[in-house]
Amino acid sequence: MPESTENQSGNAKHIVCTLVICAAVALAAMRIIELIHATAPTAQKSGATRKSSALVEVIYPKRGDYRPVIKALGTVEPAREIQLSPRVSGQVISMAKGFIPGGFVNKGELLLEIDPADFRNNLAMRRSELHQAQAERELELGQQRAAQQEFALLGEEIKEANRALILREPQIRSAQARVESAQTEVDMAKLNLSRTRLHAPFDAQILSRSVNIGSQVSPGNSLARLVGIDEYWIIASVPQEDLQWIQFPIKGEPGATVEITKSGAWDEGVSRTGEVQHLIGVLDNETRLARLLMSVKDPLSRQTEEPMLLLGTMVETHIAARLLEDVFRLDRDYLRRNDTIWMYNRGKLNIRKVHVVFRDLHYVYIRDGFEEGEAVVSTNLATISDGIPLRVENNNTRAGEHP
Repeated sequence: MPESTENQSGNAKHIVCTLVICAAVALAAMRIIELIHATAPTAQKSGATRKSSALVEVIYPKRGDYRPVIKALGTVEPAREIQLSPRVSGQVISMAKGFIPGGFVNKGELLLEIDPADFRNNLAMRRSELHQAQAERELELGQQRAAQQEFALLGEEIKEANRALILREPQIRSAQARVESAQTEVDMAKLNLSRTRLHAPFDAQILSRSVNIGSQVSPGNSLARLVGIDEYWIIASVPQEDLQWIQFPIKGEPGATVEITKSGAWDEGVSRTGEVQHLIGVLDNETRLARLLMSVKDPLSRQTEEPMLLLGTMVETHIAARLLEDVFRLDRDYLRRNDTIWMYNRGKLNIRKVHVVFRDLHYVYIRDGFEEGEAVVSTNLATISDGIPLRVENNNTRAGEHP
């Protein structure tokens, strides 16, 4: 029993010593941590905050008078086109050398001739009938003169109706009617004979031909397709809101000038000039756009060295719009969302609403919203907010603008 008591006493002392040592270590660690915090350097707060500014370029638009350009696609069509058709029947006996597809003919030029023999014979017969009718009328006139002499010798008073019969007036009128009818037949025979020769109604190009020497033709047959070469039309479509800016011919004033180009087919910078003629009074069925008729003279360049216009070609038309006075002109890229522009104002961005009066392919035309001399930001910014700081890199000068 004494040994057991001694062992228990030794274990208790060992546990107490362990606890004391652990507490000492913990206190020492806490002291070390406090010492480290007490001696660590303290960060000092700066008295000023640095703000970054976006680097931008600016331009200085200038007020002026500008003529916008309205771009539209158009199709080349003939101004005059006919299907050549005979007025009489017969066999074709001759044709002009130029009466071939692609050939050119002048106004009044003989294109083809139908055998005139039957028509000449018919004319001779009608003339004979006319001479017969004229002879019968002369006989009636002679008999009337004889009746007038007999009536004068009698000296009797008779009724007017009987007098007309005695003087053969109905017979004279009948003979005169036969002469007039015969003359009409002669004129018709002459006309039919002249119709055996078909002439070009205007200066034209032959697009197609469906007849040859020896062909038997009749009225209504299509012999050839002819188009006038003095003028072609271009039919182009534009938005309805652009019509107010297009000048149409009125009171002797010409229509708007049109520059015509053909990308890919003509060299760069090569163009033709036309003129707006009319507004076609119906919208395009598919696009609901308004359609314009433009005129181009000498389209096949027979008198100039300009590029030719071919029928059916799709071309680009650039219509000179009405003059806009006292407006700013800016690249379309500088007009931002909701018709706003970015202004540089004392180192800050100022988002400004503007009044746009017209937009064409490359520019916008602004009436109000800023003043001449104010700087417009031309640089695209990733972050947009009214009042953000800006730095100007340089002052660009563009056409119509000043530094």
